[in-house]
Amino acid sequence: MKRLILFGALCLPAFLAGCIHNDLPYPVVTINIEAIEAEGLDGAAQINAAQQTVILPLLETTDIRNVHITSVTLTEGGQSSVAFPGTFDLRTPLYTTLSIYQEYGWSIAATQTIERYFRVKKQVGAAEIDPANRTATAYVSRSTDLQNVPVKELKLGPAGITTYSPEIEGTTSFETVRLGVDVTAHGRTEQWRLRVVPTDVTVRITQCDAWARIAWLAADGLSDTEMGFVYRRKGDTEWLAVPDVEIEGGTFRAKLAGLDPETTYELKAFSDTDLSDMREFTTEAALQLPNAGFETWSTDRSDILYPYAADAPLAEQFWGSGNPGSMTLKKLVTTNEKDPRPGSEGQYCAQLKSQYVAFLGVGKFAAGNLFSGHYAETKGTDGIVNFSQPFTSRPVALHGWVKYNRGKMDYIKGSPMGMSFAKGDPDEGIIYMALGRWTAAEYGGTEQSPVQVYTRDTKTFFDPEGKDVIAYGEVVFTTSVDEWREFTVKLDYTATDVVPTHLMIVCSASRYGDYFTGSSDSVMWVDDFELVYE
Repeated sequence: MKRLILFGALCLPAFLAGCIHNDLPYPVVTINIEAIEAEGLDGAAQINAAQQTVILPLLETTDIRNVHITSVTLTEGGQSSVAFPGTFDLRTPLYTTLSIYQEYGWSIAATQTIERYFRVKKQVGAAEIDPANRTATAYVSRSTDLQNVPVKELKLGPAGITTYSPEIEGTTSFETVRLGVDVTAHGRTEQWRLRVVPTDVTVRITQCDAWARIAWLAADGLSDTEMGFVYRRKGDTEWLAVPDVEIEGGTFRAKLAGLDPETTYELKAFSDTDLSDMREFTTEAALQLPNAGFETWSTDRSDILYPYAADAPLAEQFWGSGNPGSMTLKKLVTTNEKDPRPGSEGQYCAQLKSQYVAFLGVGKFAAGNLFSGHYAETKGTDGIVNFSQPFTSRPVALHGWVKYNRGKMDYIKGSPMGMSFAKGDPDEGIIYMALGRWTAAEYGGTEQSPVQVYTRDTKTFFDPEGKDVIAYGEVVFTTSVDEWREFTVKLDYTATDVVPTHLMIVCSASRYGDYFTGSSDSVMWVDDFELVYE
């Protein structure tokens, strides 16, 4: 699992807290599963130390009742209540207690997707597959002769290792439910029922998810016919064909691009000469970022520099930085510089400079940073930050300009699980963006900026693979960028039909600054951000 908050230490002198007495008889040592290997995996195991969980993605041919875990690596000195290696039934999670001095409960679960389909000639849409009740139902037009229905494809178990008895081939009668189809895999047999049901609907729209300039379309039609979509702007008379339609059996889908934001369109699907009911959809607004050129800055009585106007209400304070923390020791990690990118209409850019922030030698390393959200408060030498801002559109990318000076690490305190650093190792910079449906109730922040991160507690660190993240993308800088150049962060969406509530953008001159690790020579400059919608 990646942890990418990229936020450095933000500080008050540690000695202000006085002496700390530890009366515990044993040290507190957190025990984690650092690595895990198993046979039959479809990709790497997903380890979440914050939630103390492991997810094993299984190939569809792996027997989930007999998953052989070949090795488990724990934090040094740790012990597990479950003996590894071993073979386990992972239809339900496996629970283990890890311990040295304290005990930590972990779970190991498996996910597995088995592709199943049942396809007959002149089928309408995709078959309904119900693994729990072991039924497969295909729909055909009302005029179909149920005594003569050619079965084109059947797959109800893992590929290559599943057998069927009797074999369903050629023309089959479906006047009644077909019983006694035995599906055998891993030495176990399940009995399935196959059904073919007439329907009066031969074409229908099943999906129309409209973004700002894109709509994602899907429909059911009559297989073995010509299928597609037509659309028009509401009020126009001419219907236009949607290009590049993908057809699979009795289903078809398309990505319709080139639309105008905040515009209503009309859509129909067709199968041969049959037309679906018309559906209207309205595209989203193509929202842009406030102060995207980083031209507006202000200071307060403490000389803290903010990337927004002095009189801006909280709702309009889009960008934040670590300056409120670092300025307690008279240093700024984020500043405005008169060095705009070539061709910019503005006169400033944002400079993010990593540095050691200290007083009388007491302090911590702080990454130069800029983010959407608000700096909340400082506790001791640690910062509390509320990330993200309200946002309900769905861009496909973040475009901007960047320069970067990559230093060598001279401050190392921590690292993500499974990684280690040494002084002199090259630092890295990062810019990432996420869209999600986070809430303050679950993530501890505010309604405006719900994702709260406390740099002292790694369990609060942002997880780009978290359940409420619907899109994520990043650009990592592993070399210096001496001259201004363009960058693009492309977003990878987990679903096309989920509307976000918030947007998160984080820029850091030191990628692992949230672990107080990086280089005091690392500097990032950014300018002229723009959200891309097509």
